[in-house]
Amino acid sequence: MTKDEFILECGKMNIFLTEQNMRDLEIYKDMLISYNQKFNLTAIKTEEDIYLKHFYDSLTICKATTLKEDLKLLDIGTGAGFPGLVLKIVFPKLDVVLLDSNHKKGMFLEDVIKRLGLKHIKVLTVRAEELDKTYREYFDIVTSRAVAHLRILTELSIPYLKVGGMLIAMKGNVLEEVAKSKIFLEKLNSKISNIIYFNLPKEESNRSLVIIEKLAKTSDIYPRSYDKIMKNQI
Repeated sequence: MTKDEFILECGKMNIFLTEQNMRDLEIYKDMLISYNQKFNLTAIKTEEDIYLKHFYDSLTICKATTLKEDLKLLDIGTGAGFPGLVLKIVFPKLDVVLLDSNHKKGMFLEDVIKRLGLKHIKVLTVRAEELDKTYREYFDIVTSRAVAHLRILTELSIPYLKVGGMLIAMKGNVLEEVAKSKIFLEKLNSKISNIIYFNLPKEESNRSLVIIEKLAKTSDIYPRSYDKIMKNQI
């Protein structure tokens, strides 16, 4: 995807990028390519793939929700900033926390944020189940792109959502994960409110957005330690 194709496809999602948005994304892209020569930040390395598989893909979150300026957003397993940092650049009034336990990726994110002069965005290099308790029931939206099985992701995410908030899980083929997650969602006082299916432009790869609504407060026992989560018990 070229830069012009990226701008055009964003317009089809009613995302109309400003000159500042594009300048910031260009700097981000160039830093990603440069850092990737030293550190293994992402397997996607060409400019065209970054526009399609990182920038455009991140912005497909807008198929699921309107990103109002006062929203608090947590991106779990953000890696090199997808989708969270892209969303912050395009919607600068969001209050964003980028969470990833990889310290090299965290340093890269801090460098991009400093270079772009972004405010109201924080990088935390801890595991999701170890996130500070001050963030419980705190966020309007939690996002996560291809991080873990939906059953695991829900327990790592939902405790940090406000009641009425939503988890948007960015997935490929997801039907099997959805089926195995329903009983866990009931325990977490949440439900799947919608699944949006679509294909990426140009390459036509399958994508889905699983939208999970939090209906009531989460028990203090969640999230448990990661080894207990992995034992498939709740």
